Amino acid sequence: MGTVLHPTAGFIADVSRGAPPGSLAPQEKAHLRTLAERVRLVAEEPRQGQRRAAWIAHNDMRSRVPMLLVFPEDSWIEIVGEKDLAVTDPFWRQWEWYLHMILWRRGNVDDDFVVAPELPVALALRRGAWGMEARSTSGGEKGSFVWDAPLKRLEDMEKLTYPDLQPDEAATAAVTSALGDVFREILPVKVLCPVPGVNLIGEATMLRGLQQCLLDMYDNPKLLHRLMAFLARGLVGDLDRLEKGGFLTLNNENQYTDSGGIGYTSELPRPSARGGTGPVRLSDLWGHGVAQELSGVSPSQHEEFLLEHQLPLLDRFGLVAYGCCEPYTQKFAMLKRRVRRLRRVSVSPWCDIAAAAEALGDQLLFSWKPTPAMIADVFHPEVVREYIRIALERARGCFVEIILKDTFTIRNDPARVREWTRITREEIERAAA
Repeated sequence: MGTVLHPTAGFIADVSRGAPPGSLAPQEKAHLRTLAERVRLVAEEPRQGQRRAAWIAHNDMRSRVPMLLVFPEDSWIEIVGEKDLAVTDPFWRQWEWYLHMILWRRGNVDDDFVVAPELPVALALRRGAWGMEARSTSGGEKGSFVWDAPLKRLEDMEKLTYPDLQPDEAATAAVTSALGDVFREILPVKVLCPVPGVNLIGEATMLRGLQQCLLDMYDNPKLLHRLMAFLARGLVGDLDRLEKGGFLTLNNENQYTDSGGIGYTSELPRPSARGGTGPVRLSDLWGHGVAQELSGVSPSQHEEFLLEHQLPLLDRFGLVAYGCCEPYTQKFAMLKRRVRRLRRVSVSPWCDIAAAAEALGDQLLFSWKPTPAMIADVFHPEVVREYIRIALERARGCFVEIILKDTFTIRNDPARVREWTRITREEIERAAA
């Protein structure tokens, strides 16, 4: 469909990609405004304020009632597809899709997703490469891909350069102006600055290769440390550019802040030593560290080759979330010991739930990602119920959030999303009783 909206939540539209605003026929503009008015009514429902309050209590660690988010992600095309869209221009078509998505959610998914009375748009950011780029070969839509990592020899390090991150205010203004002309008094535009995740190992493996990075831990540790340090300095430059330029925006409300959680909290922004208000600082924001490529290495290797390079960056944020799909069964203690202001930890489908519950307890948010296989393959409601029930029993006493994501297909059966959500909501209510 070519949408440039956030594939997970629809929280933010990336205007640095995709088509610029085109023309709208009068009937198309009227159609979009009608959809927006319906979304506005949803945003004004009392339940949205109740959900906001529940997220604040959850993220502030004052409520142990489990929270629930359901993200069809790549399956959205199987729910709201081309046949459902009436607008022809690619730019406006993506916003028609967004509005339809919100309305479908309202009628079909009883989770804790919050609909805010606004159109969230990302500040357009243009970022260069590292002086070398991997060439990739894709396996097609939703398929795997392979790539040729360019950093093959020690002397290739001399070819690396720092990316030049530049906010494109003109592109952002063009989009916000166009949206304002259509939606201003219904859904005002809210420009948000994307906060780069601290994904050093992801950048490293694209340049050096995943297998080679793992071998380097044994065969060439100095090279790997040198590469990680270089990448960390590059990300420091990105963060400094956004902070010193006054481009940062708060992410303590309805913003997607990591691998599933949203940002509502009363603990951000941090009190200013200067008093009063001023430009947003990194210390006012949620930060996110990730390490998917190191799923199979030991805690000590993870700490030495990645975390040591991440910590100076993560320490700049007011609250920190860590993890995505990688299992931390053997690494929770390391994260708790080393990451300052750690608040949310991802508990992936491959993580031992009991070990996670014991390690996180009542000290950190238990961000559980149940396996999407139960909705993507043969769907057995009774199996889903037992799976959710056992996990909630093992995590009793923790600050749990259940986030269904990585749903690459639902076999063209949207009813699965409704049923999975209904079952999980019932089990949450049962566990909280």
